[in-house]
Amino acid sequence: MTQNDTQSSVFKVTGDHMNRLLKSGDRHKYDYGHAIVVSGPPGQSGAARLAARGALRIGAGVVSVFCSEACKGENAARLDAIMVKTYREAQGFIDQLSTLKPSAVCIGPNLGLDPENRQRLIDIVSLGVPLCLDADAITLVAQDPQPISAAMHPQVVMTPHEGELRRLIPKAFSQTTCRITLAQTAAQTLNCTVLFKGSDTIIARPNGDCTVVSSKPFAHAAWLATAGSGDVLSGMITGLLAKGFDAFDAAALGAHLHLHCAETIGPGLIAEDIPEALPAVLTRCLEMKNNLV
Repeated sequence: MTQNDTQSSVFKVTGDHMNRLLKSGDRHKYDYGHAIVVSGPPGQSGAARLAARGALRIGAGVVSVFCSEACKGENAARLDAIMVKTYREAQGFIDQLSTLKPSAVCIGPNLGLDPENRQRLIDIVSLGVPLCLDADAITLVAQDPQPISAAMHPQVVMTPHEGELRRLIPKAFSQTTCRITLAQTAAQTLNCTVLFKGSDTIIARPNGDCTVVSSKPFAHAAWLATAGSGDVLSGMITGLLAKGFDAFDAAALGAHLHLHCAETIGPGLIAEDIPEALPAVLTRCLEMKNNLV
């Protein structure tokens, strides 16, 4: 697969990005947003917890895992600062979610592909709140794009790897091998920000704007190829959305900081390590400001 660098810019962290990552002593936790991660079914909720930890460490003021009552015990046993909020299957899922007043929502990590989750996804996208779609949510979109893509809006981030993107826009893959063009096509087709994962991660807006977050300067980026790493990235993006970043900046900055976490941890990295590296990464970034690599 090829990449035409003339069509994009390399992502640069700015002083404005760093200033917006800061917290101020005259504000309270809800000023930094309520990030909600929708959990998968019993026995498959670990991915949601990883995402939630990423959202909390990146600076969201409040983070909740939203799960069925059947999942409450396994989530509550593993979470402390992150709240566990439950929904009752017999009641309206989206009404119960709306009462929590989410600033941003993450849905997809180990969600499951049953018809109920398809309808939940459509309902969440229709809420119009900032949203990160990952994993099973992307597959649900690919299976029947029209109902979901019709509700898409500019504050949605979708985070496909190559296989998932191929299912979303199969025709485009028969016409080009340029990763930037593919990301731009997906963003325009789906009317959302697309983060196309890879050694060079491409972030594209529906209007054609595009940036590249490259792993090449990072010696330990390869260690991100581990189960759950992408779930943490989705949580980090959701946390940034909850803090008020727009979708494009949240996706690019999240991917960039994800790489810095890998560099901080080094060989032996597992997904659980990534959120715990963020305090050191953020401290270093805020000290370096515009000089960040």
